[in-house]
Amino acid sequence: MRIGLIGGGNIGKFLLQSINIDGLLSGDKIAGIYTRNQQAAAELATEFAVENYSDIQSLIQSNIDLVVEAATIKVVKDYAAAILASGKDLVLTSIGALADEDFYKNIEEICRESGAMIHLPSGAIGGLDVLKAAKSIGELESVSITTRKPPQALPGAPADQEQVMFEGSAAEAIELFPKNINVSIILSLAGLGPEQTGVKIISDPAVSKNSHTIEATGSFGTLSLKVENDPMPNNPKTSYLAALSVLSALKNKNAVIKMG
Repeated sequence: MRIGLIGGGNIGKFLLQSINIDGLLSGDKIAGIYTRNQQAAAELATEFAVENYSDIQSLIQSNIDLVVEAATIKVVKDYAAAILASGKDLVLTSIGALADEDFYKNIEEICRESGAMIHLPSGAIGGLDVLKAAKSIGELESVSITTRKPPQALPGAPADQEQVMFEGSAAEAIELFPKNINVSIILSLAGLGPEQTGVKIISDPAVSKNSHTIEATGSFGTLSLKVENDPMPNNPKTSYLAALSVLSALKNKNAVIKMG
């Protein structure tokens, strides 16, 4: 499989290293890359032996089989439709884009027409299999997530005291914190939707890691799950689990036996 990559940040570099250098996806390779910073893109292209494209349309028109988006919500909204219409599958990391119901329905229809598929990594959380199972018979009653982060990870957070920065729905949260709460959208898509998924974001100077506590109730019983994320070994700004989940999604794409 020939993979196209949009984005040269922490997750993008992790995938380039894991796939093209370490060979963790047997027979697969990242063949092309696009980032807005063309100087950085040229350096990555040389280091990891990939083709550097000056625009996304050229990447789409190349002979890649699948595109991984590791950029921003805006990039997803601007280019997902064109990628999917070309018949190429798309792996999304900026899942917050799917909180927009009209956008979601539009790309869903494009997938039906083109035969392309969208793959959504689980990101920095777990428990999605439980929610999907309960949702399958319409007996999921409530879903919420409480995210606790150090102050430096949240714009405007006080440095010396714990403070609730937000409490409301996932749909509202992703509008206010587009870079911080993508996890709430993947949770909502597995469960009750962005409007019905509760979110609380807490700034806490006593913690050094991001943590996510998920709670759900339904006919299955109750779920309470806490995930405390270690940062990537080479970059403290990105959750290691979020990066690993993208690699896992690529590994599982062509699996003949699938779980969940």
